[in-house]
Amino acid sequence: MALPTPDGISTNRSTFLAVEPQLYVTAIEAACDYYGERLGFTVAFVYGDPPYYAQVYRDGVQLNLRQVHQLPFAADFRAREDDALSATIIVEDAAALAAEFEAAGATFHQALRTEEWGTKTIIVADPDGNLIAFASSA
Repeated sequence: MALPTPDGISTNRSTFLAVEPQLYVTAIEAACDYYGERLGFTVAFVYGDPPYYAQVYRDGVQLNLRQVHQLPFAADFRAREDDALSATIIVEDAAALAAEFEAAGATFHQALRTEEWGTKTIIVADPDGNLIAFASSA
């Protein structure tokens, strides 16, 4: 499809359809269990023999999980960069999701709060320290 550019000249551009963040984990099966049991995701597939790669999904969101022997961040990274997010997921109702996650025993890095710009957010941590923000306008 030809789309106009800022200078008014049309160009052919491909349309983005989705994004699938890749999160690094140290135990693929434990990560799949956490995302399923605590965050309500479904395992789409687990790949490898032994398994080292998986995808989980919930509604229209997919996360790819890649097992590594050593996490890519320095040991003190999370201490220095308190809210270094691995992904942000836009949701319909962050407050309802916070209640769901609390009941399921998810690990909260940040409890529900309203940001200065009006967005409601929570941040959860997986067993390997990946931080995922969930945000809504309501």
